[in-house]
Amino acid sequence: MAPPADPAGLLARIAACRSPFVPGRYLPVRLGASLVGWAPPALAAPLARIDPATRADGAIALPTAQARLDRLTRALAEEGLMRWRGEEFDLFAAPGGPPLGRIDRGALPVFGLLARGTHLNGLVRRPEGVQLWVARRAAHRALDPGKLDHLAAGGVPAGLTPWQTLVKEAAEEAAIPPALAARARPGARLAYTFERAEGLRRDLLLCYDLDLPPGFTPHPADGEAESFALWPLAEVLDRIARTEDFKFNVPLVVIDLALREGLIGDRAHAAALRAALDAPGW
Repeated sequence: MAPPADPAGLLARIAACRSPFVPGRYLPVRLGASLVGWAPPALAAPLARIDPATRADGAIALPTAQARLDRLTRALAEEGLMRWRGEEFDLFAAPGGPPLGRIDRGALPVFGLLARGTHLNGLVRRPEGVQLWVARRAAHRALDPGKLDHLAAGGVPAGLTPWQTLVKEAAEEAAIPPALAARARPGARLAYTFERAEGLRRDLLLCYDLDLPPGFTPHPADGEAESFALWPLAEVLDRIARTEDFKFNVPLVVIDLALREGLIGDRAHAAALRAALDAPGW
């Protein structure tokens, strides 16, 4: 059995996933009257060249007409200022609010837009303790290639609910039948703002727990993962505390899971970790 995970290492993983954001150097991004994101000042000039109407007093004004917004993001991708993903996401002013439009997934961090993602904790409960299925991301992935990851995870595309996304990703990434994925239970909602190479990530993670039968073995279905392995949850937690082997946002979900499963025995340490996870993410 792995030794108890170092709480300082776990707190460091949480802190590493949350960049200082005041908003500091970022310009507000507006869609009509709604504040929807934050973008670096250097983006203002190429945006105004592509579409002069994006220039606003101390802010960036995204086109409210969907066709103009599509042309703007396509032009940004052609100039190498964002990675075109070919997948539309809903554009929100606030979590739980109505969608205000749609935008290519690659534009979300460029404009610091809110994004929703699902994460699936694949659990196997045995007499010796809880185990967790761990994926290794394929080497060809554009983001975090080769890193360790969850059994299944993915952003919520336009037109789908988080639950529909969870079932879809479970089938696509780990060959989990929809009827089995439907047994998943809501676990946590975690938010963060994180500066990454691709831009400002402002993400809401919708986490689910799925108890899997001991005889079930996931396998890569769409090539997003190269392999899966079943680890004791305590060992996953220890690896997170000691290394940066996991994709950047996975530690938050696993630490939350460990707290809910009672793996952090010291009350003071558990309280500190819960406070860090529950701190405002935006």
